[in-house]
Amino acid sequence: MKILITDELSKEGIEMLTKDKTIQVDVRPKISQEDLLKIIGDYEALIIRSGTKVTAQVIEAGTKLRVVGRAGVGVDNVDVEAATRRGVLVMNTPSANIVSASEHTMAMMLSWARNIPWADASVKSGKWERSKFMGIELSGKTLGIVGIGRIGGEVAKKAKAFGMKLVGFDPYISPELAVKLGVRLLPLDKVLAEADIITIHAPLTPTTYHQIGKAQFEMMKPTAVIVNCARGEIMDEDALIEALETKRIAGAALDVYEKEPPKGSKLLELSNVVLTPHLGASTKEAQDKVSMEMAEHVKLFLVDDKITNAVNAPISKVDPKVAPFIPIAERLGSFCMQLIDGPVKKVEVEMHGEIATLDTRMVTVSALIGVLQNVTGETTNVINANSIAREKGIQMVESKIDEAGLFTNMLVVRISSEGVKHEVRGTAFPSDQPRILGVDEFDLDMPLEGDFILTKHDDMPGMIGKIGNALGSRNVNIARMGVGREGKLGRALMLISVDDPVDKKILEELRTLQNFNEVRYVKLSRPKDYMNI
Repeated sequence: MKILITDELSKEGIEMLTKDKTIQVDVRPKISQEDLLKIIGDYEALIIRSGTKVTAQVIEAGTKLRVVGRAGVGVDNVDVEAATRRGVLVMNTPSANIVSASEHTMAMMLSWARNIPWADASVKSGKWERSKFMGIELSGKTLGIVGIGRIGGEVAKKAKAFGMKLVGFDPYISPELAVKLGVRLLPLDKVLAEADIITIHAPLTPTTYHQIGKAQFEMMKPTAVIVNCARGEIMDEDALIEALETKRIAGAALDVYEKEPPKGSKLLELSNVVLTPHLGASTKEAQDKVSMEMAEHVKLFLVDDKITNAVNAPISKVDPKVAPFIPIAERLGSFCMQLIDGPVKKVEVEMHGEIATLDTRMVTVSALIGVLQNVTGETTNVINANSIAREKGIQMVESKIDEAGLFTNMLVVRISSEGVKHEVRGTAFPSDQPRILGVDEFDLDMPLEGDFILTKHDDMPGMIGKIGNALGSRNVNIARMGVGREGKLGRALMLISVDDPVDKKILEELRTLQNFNEVRYVKLSRPKDYMNI
């Protein structure tokens, strides 16, 4: 077996592979795309970091390729969809940087609190300005943790050792785990109002995009400092800059940005911000860990046929009649989850019609993946979806019904939260085209692709025109529209497929329209690292 390594991997990681005499390892760092395409056909495995682009062309050229290992968290430089179609496994190492990222968060807090960057620059310029750089202690301060996952939990442990008081927001963490970490759970607005320092460790999902915006900065203390070592898009950067310029908050410490590098950003001009170039995982230990972990994962797969840390799974063995419902289930799960505002208690997947007689385990897992993508932000896949659901206390129920009404097959995904239940229905028609057939009690029929605005409103003349005019004035193009209703002049649901992103301001405007009871933005378009089936 031959393994090609095209980015820097630690000596220990390479040695782990070469110890097995059945494995030949070739190291070609900084290989060009042209040369990679020429030689990849000779290899069963490819190990990369962030430097190599594994495009669909590379996948196609890798006629013997069985696995692509990304030594790191993100797989945005791998065409996972192309790999899946070819039955090529893609792996990553999502947990290797937990300690490094949590330590960097503490370093950012301390740097701001004790004026380290500015004091350093002052001394190096020949000055001695002790009184100018009066700092603050972390001890006794209240730390607000937004997102209490693995990294957020590690930050909680370290901050507790500094004598900080801990409050946090995470709608998906169990109260028992929060108590164990010493974090008092509160709604987000309460965390922002109470905390002296806010640190973000939430995943980037449709619901956390720009989760911290102008309204949230208005809730914070004027002395508050916000730290972000998670994902830049969680914060509205323009709103942050305004809050810093107007002294609405005291400062910020950022390791991530909406656009990286942040060339031309006003952040570079501000004197109350500490900035680092996405260094959260940049430690020797973390880099060694990702190398060793990836070497181990690839070796286990090639030698022992054991799959660990996969971000996809081949669908070549799935019944052809079932295959079209795998991506539909993921989209329905994601769609339904975005109708839920609280923690998920139960996910139900119902198969109707011919597919009810077939092996639909992959369909059920796919629906769960769609749900969890909007909860965890981690790479959720057929390998880890059920274990993540169990960790979060989510009950999974699969049922099968022979009849499918007007359609040969129909798929229903139903999610229960605290006293709330929502349902979406879909099918593949004609052939394998994903279609949505209904939401809750409303029936409709339209393609299930892209992003949507969903409204619930009173069924009366002029409602479609109101939405059209509001979106048109904001240069948001409507691709298609579907309407379902309970009955004449009763309640109605409108589903609008849009070509352009819809921000919170537009949604807030739509919610002010008369006789509209509910307005939501349902985002089904995904970057490639979400394509896990």
